Amino acid sequence: MPDSKPASALPAHCFRHEFGRLVSVLSHRFGVHRVELCEDAVQTALLRAVQSWPQRGLPDNISAWLYRVAFNEVLGTLRRARRTDVSVNDVEELVDEERATEDEVLLEHEVKDDQLRMLFVCANPAVPRESQLVFALKVLCGFSVEEIALRLFQTREAVYKRLQRARAALRDSAIELEPPGIGELSERIPAVLEVLYLLFTEGYSSAQPDKLIRHELCEDAIRLTLLLREHSVGAAPETDALLALMYLDAARFESRVDGAGGLILLEEQDRSLWDRELIQIGVSYLHRAARGDSLSRYHAEAAIAAEHCLAPTYKDTRWSEIARLYQMLDGIAPSPINTLNRSIALAEWQGPEAGLVLLEAIKPPTWLLGYYLWDATLGELYRRRGDRERATAHLTRALEAAPTHAEKGLLRRRLEAC
Repeated sequence: MPDSKPASALPAHCFRHEFGRLVSVLSHRFGVHRVELCEDAVQTALLRAVQSWPQRGLPDNISAWLYRVAFNEVLGTLRRARRTDVSVNDVEELVDEERATEDEVLLEHEVKDDQLRMLFVCANPAVPRESQLVFALKVLCGFSVEEIALRLFQTREAVYKRLQRARAALRDSAIELEPPGIGELSERIPAVLEVLYLLFTEGYSSAQPDKLIRHELCEDAIRLTLLLREHSVGAAPETDALLALMYLDAARFESRVDGAGGLILLEEQDRSLWDRELIQIGVSYLHRAARGDSLSRYHAEAAIAAEHCLAPTYKDTRWSEIARLYQMLDGIAPSPINTLNRSIALAEWQGPEAGLVLLEAIKPPTWLLGYYLWDATLGELYRRRGDRERATAHLTRALEAAPTHAEKGLLRRRLEAC
């Protein structure tokens, strides 16, 4: 019997969450080389849900309903293809295997195994690194092309091309791209961690215009990272460091947005709203990450997050230590974004002039000049120094490029202050 709850009550993130789960399970059933067919089938299932659920109501088991529709869609396509392609000879075997399972229930442990498996498949070294990231973010995480372009500082065209390359590699090299043995998995950990990091980052600071924080993406990132840590190969200091970063950042969610959806800066946040239990969990993972000799970007970023979370007040924050950690981070994973963040810490520690000296000494790449946070940072530092003309010019450019309504609102307030 369908649920009496209307389909309009379905959480907005449900389809994104189900997309990655279903593609992972279907790719395991039908083969990774058919991943594009599985993607299309899941899209069809989601479309049919949008069309039928408003009239019929939600099914008792949303995941099972979507899986059944998507499975039948793949099966029908393969049966039609078998008429003209003798290589499609495994269809009925797949049907027999499916009948031997619980048709209407997706076992949670099975979904977990398939999602973790797909993470490692996406990270296969036979696929170029940037294509690995693009494919994983699109297929497993449900990112749009626009969201991927923003996070990777690429054009939409470049993202689309890399996505096609990854799909072609998976389609044409199915045997080579099957999950490797345990001995080879460790080589793929850096790429897997990067995907999880980007998934959490999009949730923490969303590119969607009307939503600054997307809790469901952060929850998915933490869930998958914990799943990775349970694996013998994934139980590494870098994984613990990434979990520390995620928990420490998640602890401040409730204080980052006001009742109207506006952005609240760190200096204005009500620290009594910070989740002390999540901070404690994050710090414990940071301590675990200290074992061994490895030092990753996640160690440095988690240490920065810990400095913020453990400071009793904004004024008492150890900005000198944060500036040092950003400098260390830039040595591990060089990026002008690190310099940008370090300039903010220097400005808090030594005044706006110190931050401006650092930024004015670098030659920013073209992509950074078009990034709204570059202009937002320069605009704020010039405003604090009293240079209203430069501040207004940079803040105006930042306002035009800012992706969310919340950030635009903040930039308008700073412009008014000029």
